[in-house]
Amino acid sequence: QVQLVESGGGLVQAGGSLRLSCAASGRAFSNYVMGWFRQAPGKEREFVAGISRFGANTEYADSVKGRFTISRDNAKNTVYLEMNNLKPEDTAVYSCAAGGVRIGVTRTSYHTWGQGTQVTVSS
Repeated sequence: QVQLVESGGGLVQAGGSLRLSCAASGRAFSNYVMGWFRQAPGKEREFVAGISRFGANTEYADSVKGRFTISRDNAKNTVYLEMNNLKPEDTAVYSCAAGGVRIGVTRTSYHTWGQGTQVTVSS
């Protein structure tokens, strides 16, 4: 089983950038599709981005396309989320997740979750 720990969250002004990291421990990181989700107060957890096992394929929520980039380094057992041109509506707890064979946009596509990191965007 894999364990996931996110880092890189913080407070940033609108228009700014942050890079989130998700470090995985355990076995065979490259066996897992990886995803980023976020949950704002009072809202459901929503899909942000996903990446295939070796990084060839990515998928994004419409709300972040063109602003966020997901990538992974299997040698470092780490997946990243580069976030640019941040908006106040991006404020949420961001969590990474490990899943199975294909990139999924629903929570049920992923079986292991990190604890999350807070991102706050001020206007």
